[in-house]
Amino acid sequence: MTNDDLGEIRRTGDTVEITFVRRLNRPIEKAWAAITVPERIADWFAEVVRLELRLGGAIHLRFPEVNFDIRGVITEYDAPRRLTWTWPQPDGSESAVSFALEPDGDGCRLTLVERGLTLSQGAGNAAGWHAHLEALEDACDGVRTSWATLLEREKRVNQTYKDLAPG
Repeated sequence: MTNDDLGEIRRTGDTVEITFVRRLNRPIEKAWAAITVPERIADWFAEVVRLELRLGGAIHLRFPEVNFDIRGVITEYDAPRRLTWTWPQPDGSESAVSFALEPDGDGCRLTLVERGLTLSQGAGNAAGWHAHLEALEDACDGVRTSWATLLEREKRVNQTYKDLAPG
């Protein structure tokens, strides 16, 4: 892992914002599919229970390995460039997760931003996103990453993100 691989955690008033920028060696269409097609989402992130790809559409993701569900609403949808959804947090707050894609030579550039996290959520969410994003290029090609691998990756970077998190 290099510093270029790390996401950024920064304080924005009373909340935290996490940003990751990745260059993917896949065309934008494959990256878009990995973040919008249920089978591809399951390859790197979570099982899709419901996904209405439209502004105001529902998104319901299940993480069966850790018995966790999210039910959000799509607040931005501009295929194949931008997707944003709300993510209700266990403490009753709500964050927003945004994926932005832009062409970059024979690949594309992905910017993932999660806004509206509490200070205590920042490091853990950043470590989780880091682990899942490591599996994204494989998902573009229809290759699934096991949950055990994702958890191992998250454990590997957890302390790094705790050290980066604002106090």
